Amino acid sequence: MAMASSASVSVSGRGGGFLLPAAVLLAVAVVHARGAPCVPRVFSFGDSLADTGNFPFLYGNDSREPALRTPYGETFFRRATGRFSDGRLIVDFIADTMGLPFVRPYLSGRTAEDFASGANFAVGGAMALGPDFFRGRGVPMGDRMHLDVEMKWFHDLLDLLCPADRADCTGMMNQSLFLVGEIGGNDYNIPLLSRVPFEKIRTFTPSVVAKISSTVTELIGLGAKTLVVPGNLPIGCVPNYLMIFKSDKKEDYEPETGCLRWMNEFSKYHNRLLIDELEKLRKFHRGVSIIYADYYGAAMEIYRSPEQFGIDHPLAACCGGGGPYGVSMTARCGYGEYKVCDDPQKYGSWDGFHPSEAAYKGIAIGLLRGTYTQPSISTTISSCPQLTELGSSVEYKNCGTVPHLTVVAQVIGWLLFFVHFL
Repeated sequence: MAMASSASVSVSGRGGGFLLPAAVLLAVAVVHARGAPCVPRVFSFGDSLADTGNFPFLYGNDSREPALRTPYGETFFRRATGRFSDGRLIVDFIADTMGLPFVRPYLSGRTAEDFASGANFAVGGAMALGPDFFRGRGVPMGDRMHLDVEMKWFHDLLDLLCPADRADCTGMMNQSLFLVGEIGGNDYNIPLLSRVPFEKIRTFTPSVVAKISSTVTELIGLGAKTLVVPGNLPIGCVPNYLMIFKSDKKEDYEPETGCLRWMNEFSKYHNRLLIDELEKLRKFHRGVSIIYADYYGAAMEIYRSPEQFGIDHPLAACCGGGGPYGVSMTARCGYGEYKVCDDPQKYGSWDGFHPSEAAYKGIAIGLLRGTYTQPSISTTISSCPQLTELGSSVEYKNCGTVPHLTVVAQVIGWLLFFVHFL
C-alpha cells in the first residue's frame, strides 16, 4: 500500500552528490564484515514502499510533505531520509541480507562508481500507469511519477555505466537482482481517496498488471535474469482506510484480523491477476527467474499473530492523529496536531498509510526465508549463505535486523549512509 502523495512532478535528470574517499573505505569494511555479496547489484523500482531517498530530490522544497522531516526516519537513521517510515524498508533488509549497502537513490548519484552496488528508482507517490490513462477515464489526475519515467532513468543509467556499448552491461544485468515494485498501489489509492466508484477502480487492475508485466519484459530484454515482483499489501488493514471506510456491519470485517474484508478481497484480486501474468511470462522466458513476492501473505502473518513479531497494535499508526486506529481527519504524521507513540516497534503502521519498520522487517523475513516467494528466493539465489542461515532460524521476534548481521556491520552501515548523504 503506497502513499498517495499530494505533490506533482516535473522530471529532468540526476541530482548532485559525490562519494567521499572515507565512504569507499567504509564500504570495504562492510563487505569484510558481511562476507562477499550474494549478488553484485540490486536495482529497485516502485513507489513509497521502496523509495530510499529519491523523493527529497524531487520535492525537497515542498513544506507540505512531512516525510521530508522528522519524525520520519527516527527509529533507525535518526533523521528523515526520504523513506516513508520510521526506519528501514523491505528493500533495505533485502540488500542487507545480500551483503550489499542500502540501495542508493538514483537521483543522488552522478558517476558510475556511485552505482557500484545498484540503484533505486522508486519514488514516493509513483504509479504504474501514467496520468493520461486516468484522465482518459474521467479520473482527475495531476502530473505524477510512473513506471515509464523510472524505466527512462534506468536506460539513462545504462548509458552511464556502459557508454561505449550497451552490450558491455550484459554481464552486469545477468548477475543483478531486480525488484520490480511494489508498484500499482497508488493507481488504486488516488482514485479511492478521490471517491471514484469502486466498481470503476476494479476495471483498472488488468491495465495495472499489464504495465508491470511489460516492464518486467523490457528488463528481461535488456538482460535481467533474476526479478522479484511483489504483489499488493492487504489494504483492508491500512489504518487510514479503516477510518475512512468504517462500517457498522460486522460482516464487513475479517473476524481473525479486524481488517476490512472487501478491501482485502480487492488486493487478492490484483494479486491473482499478477500471479497469472507472471506465470505466462515464465513460459516465454525459460532461462529467467521471475519470483513473485507475496507481500499480502507475509503481512497477514503480522495481522493474524502480531505477538510473534513483538507488535502490540497491528492496525494502529504510531504517528498520526489519535483515535482507535491512530489516525484522524484533521491531523497526520508530521502535519497538524499529530501525536507520536513512544515505541514504533509495537505498531504495525507508521503513519496510517505506510508500515512501520517492525512490519517491514517481518514482511522481509517472510520473503527472504522463501516462505512467501514463488519460486523460493532462497533456492533461486542458492549461493547466498545468509539466506540459508535465515531459513534455518526459528527465532526472530524483536531481532534488531536481519539475523546474519553483526553489530559491527550495522554500525558501519549506519556510518556509510551518513557519509553518503550528509
